Amino acid sequence: MFSNQIWFLKQMMRRLWFTATLYCLFGIATALAAIWLAPYLPEDLPRTFGAKSVDSILTIIASSMLAVTTFSLTTLVSATSAAANSATPRATSLLLEDRTAQRALSTFLGSFLFSLIGLIALNTELYGERGRFLLFLSTLLMVALIVVTLLRWIDHLAGLGRVGETISRVEDAASGALSAHRRDPSLGARAWQAPPAGAIDILHDTVGYVQYLDMASIGRLAERLDATIHVTRRPGSQCDPSEPIAHLVLKDHGQTLSPESVASLRAAFSIGDRRSFDQDPRFGLITLSEIASKALSPGINDPGTAIDVLATITRLLAQAPHSEPAPVRHDRVYVAPLSDEELLDAAFMPISRDGAGQVEVAIRLQKSLAAIAAAGIDDRAACRRIARSALGRAKAALSFAEDRERLEAVHSRLFSQAD
Repeated sequence: MFSNQIWFLKQMMRRLWFTATLYCLFGIATALAAIWLAPYLPEDLPRTFGAKSVDSILTIIASSMLAVTTFSLTTLVSATSAAANSATPRATSLLLEDRTAQRALSTFLGSFLFSLIGLIALNTELYGERGRFLLFLSTLLMVALIVVTLLRWIDHLAGLGRVGETISRVEDAASGALSAHRRDPSLGARAWQAPPAGAIDILHDTVGYVQYLDMASIGRLAERLDATIHVTRRPGSQCDPSEPIAHLVLKDHGQTLSPESVASLRAAFSIGDRRSFDQDPRFGLITLSEIASKALSPGINDPGTAIDVLATITRLLAQAPHSEPAPVRHDRVYVAPLSDEELLDAAFMPISRDGAGQVEVAIRLQKSLAAIAAAGIDDRAACRRIARSALGRAKAALSFAEDRERLEAVHSRLFSQAD
């Protein structure tokens, strides 16, 4: 578990501009390093190599890399727009965080600045013969890096922005959050207990979504105040001033809570305009269900994509829970639970609503819920409840009697045996 500052830094490192800035600085430093390292080379070494061609090579790189960078950036923007239109806008952040795309754009921009700085230094005669030789070697390495990056980028463009690729990226993000949730559903705190009477309600004046909880800071604050803290807003929950984010119970009822302590507790909640995949397993499932709902819309009418999404959700949820409970690292903190039913509702309710009129989707949904129930999920009753609800929706939407009978037969076969 990271502090808010480390989590914020990790978020910045995922941004496109951060990677591009590092590559640009590296390109500039590489171009200038030839000036500083030139005195350490033997004087007659540059004469044995044809380093005079470095001017023309740098000119070619400078003129071509700016165009390649512009084209690649346009392609990335087009891919994110296509993903937003064909899948869901919630998945575009994952495309912008794609490491291959970031490295490609950053390499092209960094090589452009490398060649530009090199040409400026050459024209101002900052390089001697040995400096020119070092710049020539650096340019050859830069050309090799550009070629390798271009080949990887061309191969990567084949799937960028496609619905299948978008589903895979959302699956990876959701899988990480779900695995962390299965290992430690309470985020290192104790299992939820309702606060006793007299607990102090802690409100937050920011409207948004909880993106990250700094559990270490909350635990330290509870120890410093000799209190218990009952967190009611876990990552993914909406935060507003009308409801408390936590309840604080002081051991000494006569003790007053300082404004600094309230500010410290509020600072442990990272609030943003949009939800984050990191600590929020529901968000990945919601994003997948949105992709399926978009595919089932009358304008697209692609039940195959919805079935692919159901298979993806089944892979994510059909995993046996961890047998050993996670160790409690913050014994003075209680976190509101996230039940299996909430996860199942986030994953299946939109699909059961939008796919009720298509028998193939309705049947696949019943099979997915049965597979998840058989995999050992704790709340199997929730699977049966959602399956019954989906059956009722589909029976009301399907006009063909044989479709309804077929769906009922599948439901009876899969859920006839109670656990």
